[in-house]
Amino acid sequence: MADATITILGIDPGLRVTGFGVIRRNGGKLAYVSSGCIKAPETDLPGRLKTILECLREVIEQHQPQQVAIEKVFVNVNPQSTLLLGQARGTAICAAVLENLPVAEYTALQVKQAVVGNGHAKKDQVQEMVRRLLGLAGNPGADAADALACAICHAHGGQGLGAIATAGYRVRKGRLI
Repeated sequence: MADATITILGIDPGLRVTGFGVIRRNGGKLAYVSSGCIKAPETDLPGRLKTILECLREVIEQHQPQQVAIEKVFVNVNPQSTLLLGQARGTAICAAVLENLPVAEYTALQVKQAVVGNGHAKKDQVQEMVRRLLGLAGNPGADAADALACAICHAHGGQGLGAIATAGYRVRKGRLI
């Protein structure tokens, strides 16, 4: 069953802009399906969260992914920003679980390590490697590239696909220890 095609939705959560990327994995080959950004209106928090939820549910309905990968929130210097980002992330997770989809979570360090080979890679490096790995004509936008990178990270070794056992390990300098 290792050669079964699996569609993965990657999500880069944000309160203003939430990136999404959809890829298909068939054996060891990855194929680009779709990507884009959900731009929440300049309104109150509940209105923004509603937009994120509704738009991600549309993406899920349209592309029918079997698995979802989402970037974990990092602790920001500003605790208020971290809390707000966490609410956007929670809303994105809700969009997936409402459709009974399994959700895998990855740190930015894990995603960059999987895609670029360096857990401290810059955004333009991530964009370029996503372009190369998926055979795209041009670099995707930063938020869409981060979401596609999250999906690629999952496809290369995430839960249920490559089944790299990571329980009990920690990440140091982009490597499992």
